[in-house]
Amino acid sequence: MNSIPIPFMTIGLLILSNIFMTFAWYGHLKFKASSLIIVILLSWGIALFEYCFQVPANRIGHGYFSAAELKTIQEVITLLVFAIFSIYYLGEPLNWNHFVGFFLIMAGAFFVFHKW
Repeated sequence: MNSIPIPFMTIGLLILSNIFMTFAWYGHLKFKASSLIIVILLSWGIALFEYCFQVPANRIGHGYFSAAELKTIQEVITLLVFAIFSIYYLGEPLNWNHFVGFFLIMAGAFFVFHKW
């Protein structure tokens, strides 16, 4: 079948999905003069590509990962992608309290993946 291991394929597709998702949800913030309807339509167009990666990622990964684990992976990736996006695209620095909050969410991932 496919020579790429399921975890790598799943995580890679989720990273791509989250890049598109972040641009769909927040990319328009640099263009506040644009018409809201245009921004909505463009965001939906970008979100289509998000789904083209998200759905296969979950389909491929489910079974190897539980649904809760897939959601947790997606959330951690979302935070990492958003942090990079916020700093480099929006030019908005993240402060120590943002990093503490992100860390606590990522620490929650430990409990989702830890086998008790």
